[in-house]
Amino acid sequence: MKDKNKFMARAIELSMSSASTIGGPFGSVVVKDNKIISEGSNEVTSLNDPTAHAEIVAIRNACQKLGTFNLSGCEIYTTCEPCPMCLSAIYWARIDKIYYANTREDAKNIDFDDSFIYLEVAKKINERKIKMKQMNREEALEAFKIWKNKEDKIKY
Repeated sequence: MKDKNKFMARAIELSMSSASTIGGPFGSVVVKDNKIISEGSNEVTSLNDPTAHAEIVAIRNACQKLGTFNLSGCEIYTTCEPCPMCLSAIYWARIDKIYYANTREDAKNIDFDDSFIYLEVAKKINERKIKMKQMNREEALEAFKIWKNKEDKIKY
């Protein structure tokens, strides 16, 4: 448990630094074989990138460092329960375990409220706030057919 506390302490340190400069109050580290392999803090406003959450930054850095999109065998330590986007990225990266500090309610209390997104994802497409309209499906299916028949594809 000592190492786990050390990893979370580093994530918290990153969040404190980010909160006191130009980022949001979030930090994250990715750990493999009991070593920190990457770090991330919130860079949304500094990069003008709404996807630059601490977890996403740490995942991107880990993938670059390890030369893979598959982070099986890794754990992520993050200072807050991951938002829907970050949670999805963690699943896509195949990270084995998530350790988090603050809850989504704690985040909501400081104006980082993701409850709307959780509710939207569960709705039928035609009931969501952002309107969606399907178009050109037949043309787009051609790329799917190419992929399906590709023998040397790398599945992810």
